Amino acid sequence: MAEKNSIDLDQDPRSIVGTRVFNAPRDLVFAAFSDPKHLAEWWGPIGFTTTTSSFDFRPGGVWRFVMHGPDGRDYENRVTYDEIVPPERITYHHGGGDDVEPVQFTTTVTFQDIGNGQTRIIWHGRFPTAEERARVIREYGADKGLEQTLSRLAAHLEVLES
Repeated sequence: MAEKNSIDLDQDPRSIVGTRVFNAPRDLVFAAFSDPKHLAEWWGPIGFTTTTSSFDFRPGGVWRFVMHGPDGRDYENRVTYDEIVPPERITYHHGGGDDVEPVQFTTTVTFQDIGNGQTRIIWHGRFPTAEERARVIREYGADKGLEQTLSRLAAHLEVLES
C-alpha cells in the first residue's frame, strides 16, 4: 500500500519537501515527469490544468507552460532543467523572467526504487530565503499545492498501471 503525502515544512525554513510512495515502478514514475503528455494529466493542484508551449527535457532545456486555475486565472511558468539522471533524479529551477509568475526556487526530485514495484519520490523545493518561502505558501498555497499534485500523480500512475 502506498503511503499518503508527507509535506515537511520544519526541516529547513527555506524548503518545502514532499514525499510519497507510489505503486508503480521507478521508470514509469520518472516517465511521468519527462513527457508533456503525462504532465498535462497530473501537474498542478486539484482543479488546475496545464498547457505546455515548449518542452526540452535535457540539462539546460526549458519547459514553458501555463497552469490554468479553476478561477480562470492563468499562471505562466518557466522551468529550466539543471540536471537529469534517468531514472534517479531531476533538478530544475523555476522562474527567471518578467513573463512568468514572480516565484523563484530550485527543485530536486529524487526517485527511489524501494522494491515490490514501488517508488518513493522526494520532491525538495528550496527558496532563496525563508521569507520567500513564506510568501509563496501564503500567496500561492505552495505547500497544499504540492500535496495535491502528488495525489494527482498517484491517480495518474494508477490509470497507467491498470
